[in-house]
Amino acid sequence: MKIVVVTNDGLKEELLEQGLKGSPEIEWLNDINAIPGHADAYIDLLFDRDRNKRKEILDKLNAEVIIINDVIETTETLSRNFVRINGWPTFLKRKTAEASCNNEQIKSKTEEVLDYFNKKIEWTQDIPGFVTARVVSTIVNEAYFSLEDEVSSRGEIDEAMKLGTGYPYGPFEWSKLIDIKNIYSLLDNLSKKNKRYAASGLLQKEATI
Repeated sequence: MKIVVVTNDGLKEELLEQGLKGSPEIEWLNDINAIPGHADAYIDLLFDRDRNKRKEILDKLNAEVIIINDVIETTETLSRNFVRINGWPTFLKRKTAEASCNNEQIKSKTEEVLDYFNKKIEWTQDIPGFVTARVVSTIVNEAYFSLEDEVSSRGEIDEAMKLGTGYPYGPFEWSKLIDIKNIYSLLDNLSKKNKRYAASGLLQKEATI
């Protein structure tokens, strides 16, 4: 199987966290404009950087499965060979990848592709943020509210969360790794339907600087 992966070094390292299985032919790229027209499957881990442009390029490919890192938007406007995964920084390190699509017939192919990377798929509803990105973004937002209320410092809140929950990162550490702009974009999207996701003033300020 030939798999083309468009990524940067950081997300490539996370995708390979559990190593490779079998002998897939993998072509690694960092430029979507250099993508070849013939492959069994494509993975674009940078899709959320420029969604419209990359969608236009990927739409022209003849592939059964195109796997994209698209946490915030759903598959509503995507072709039926697209599969969304949660590829935010730190999440690809997990053995399980959250995914959603609007075509049941390509699920088995998607599972086959990610199995080469020793990843199992957890199929979720096609909703903004999947499950874990929603949870983590909410935790980060609450940490910002606590900082605004001068409950404690960033470092102390991070340490308390790690000690109390066993999470690998504190909320402010997570916000840096994921990028606070991603956190804010998801919260802003979710808050349009549910105001409980409204971002704290400080979080919004830091995300829009």
